[in-house]
Amino acid sequence: MCPMHNKNTRFWLLAILSALSLSACTINMNVDWQDEQIRSLDKETADLADVTADALALAEQIDKNRILMVFDIDNTIMAMEQGLGADQWYEWQKELANNDPCNTQNVGNRFAAQGAIYFASAMRPTQNDAARQVKIIQESGIPVIALTSRGPDYRLQTFRELRRNGFSFAHSAIGPVGTDKLPFIPVENGRLSRYEDGVFLTAGQHKGQMLTALLQKTGTALPAVIVMADDKQENLDAVKEAFSALEVPVHAWRYSYEDENVENFDPEKAHTEWTLIETALRQIQQVLGPDNYDLSTAVPPAECQ
Repeated sequence: MCPMHNKNTRFWLLAILSALSLSACTINMNVDWQDEQIRSLDKETADLADVTADALALAEQIDKNRILMVFDIDNTIMAMEQGLGADQWYEWQKELANNDPCNTQNVGNRFAAQGAIYFASAMRPTQNDAARQVKIIQESGIPVIALTSRGPDYRLQTFRELRRNGFSFAHSAIGPVGTDKLPFIPVENGRLSRYEDGVFLTAGQHKGQMLTALLQKTGTALPAVIVMADDKQENLDAVKEAFSALEVPVHAWRYSYEDENVENFDPEKAHTEWTLIETALRQIQQVLGPDNYDLSTAVPPAECQ
């Protein structure tokens, strides 16, 4: 064999080995690239189908069990039939209590009044196919939970309306069997919360801290990505804040379908409605007891009487 032929043979052997090496590196880079492409994002939508599409797209990219889908309840998957008792009513009452406590429209203990309204009132899905959108994600095998600012005192009313509107998070919940009814204080000096059937009732506490505490309490591994739908940007920001420190990206969906109802909230109408039902609710409590709600503290502040 001539020297030139040996040189050519060595050249092609080296070229082939180099190509194989580059091919292997390319495969590894593609695997890493998939995970690196998952970044936190902020989106706004008036259609839960967009959230569903995002979750399903992620499931095509990574193991579905490494995704955590989180839905808010009020003004995200369900809304009150009227302004009275809704989130916008609560915020109005909170402002009255802080800035004008002796206003005659102040119900006193807004938490007690809201509990009674929840008991008496029905809720509706925010959009007609809201329950179906949640089910599509659940049926894909992605873990799905609800994370609400409601407290444990409202659990009966909350589960009643979730069930009536076709929502169930029990079969898509995180955590081992046996954590289906878990009351605990998530953070030091925090308020009692309850995790039940995939619904975390956090009593108005920081949603990022609450979700972190829930993962720890249930022994759930950190997800590779969190997809969250909530009508309030501050709740989405709270989750992003908590999980950015843990290097977990969050796909934050600000749900806007109920924005018009929130903006058009009529305090005068809500006050009139409360006036019409307050006496009846107090009579029900007097006759049947305070098992479902207790309005005894829903009175004007002492300094205003």
